[in-house]
Amino acid sequence: VQLQASGGGLVQAGGSLRLSCAASGRTFARSGMGWFRQAPGREREFVATINWSGTSTYYADSVKGRFTISRDNAKNTVLLQMNNLKPDDAAVYYCAARINLSGGSYVSDYDYWGQGTQVTVSS
Repeated sequence: VQLQASGGGLVQAGGSLRLSCAASGRTFARSGMGWFRQAPGREREFVATINWSGTSTYYADSVKGRFTISRDNAKNTVLLQMNNLKPDDAAVYYCAARINLSGGSYVSDYDYWGQGTQVTVSS
């Protein structure tokens, strides 16, 4: 599976962005997917995950109620809708895929990673 993340950019606090992750490969529809982020000087942290069918999602407490993860298996795409963005949300965002039907919240759960897209939030 190859992953390409896009949709990052500069937004004011309180604004919204939608990240997209395009996947190639026939196994996408059977892969749990996740979004992670990494700010300068910090470890990569979990943001959100979704299972293969889109029926189960899980979020980090810091983004719950503001971010929504979804997927379209027909288009091999995973989305992360981010609303009410805060300066603490600024980071490089990565999408990831795992050889497992369920989602996962640990970096070590994932087998494939995209290149990342930068999100900057101005206060």
